[in-house]
Amino acid sequence: MESARNNILAKLKAAQEKRGEIGENIPDFTSPVYHALNESLVQEFKTNLELIGGKVILCETKSEIATQVKLICEEKNQDKLFCTDPNLLKMLNGLVKTNSAETDFLSLNTGLTGCEFLVAHLGSVLISSAQISGRRLNVFPETHIILAHEAQIVDYLDNALEKLQEKYKNKLPSLISNITGPSRTADIEKTLVMGMHGPKNLIVIIACEPF
Repeated sequence: MESARNNILAKLKAAQEKRGEIGENIPDFTSPVYHALNESLVQEFKTNLELIGGKVILCETKSEIATQVKLICEEKNQDKLFCTDPNLLKMLNGLVKTNSAETDFLSLNTGLTGCEFLVAHLGSVLISSAQISGRRLNVFPETHIILAHEAQIVDYLDNALEKLQEKYKNKLPSLISNITGPSRTADIEKTLVMGMHGPKNLIVIIACEPF
């Protein structure tokens, strides 16, 4: 028994000596935390979101938004668009049939909301419960359409959170969430399923003109 123990210890010692001295790797604290972005944050956001299955539509003016929303609904064959934000409804200019009745919420298939900020380096959308649309429209519908303008695009997530802090001061929303692409999961047998925990389709329409 003792000889077996000594044999094991001898092998461990030999392996340690053979491995040699382990050097200490010191991180380069001067290197940038994030990768460099393109000069155009709009294009950076569009590229990164579409890499993960989202879609970005660019408009020169906010008057083009209604046409784009109508085309999306026709393409997806979805006619139950739910929106509770009067500012967004005004931009649709009656071109798209919408609904905001609580009794019809469960039958919706498309949700239309705004956002707090767009994060270019992640291709993600920062939202909060302080928005008029609240929490539900970000997770319930099959298709989630988000309206934004270029001034809402931020380079990195930490800067987006700082801007959110500046906006709300000491009254931060109870929910702040970062949406990165359509909902997906591969928990079951490592098979990718879209729309399991939220919208299957995430479409962001960005206007150059602020609103």
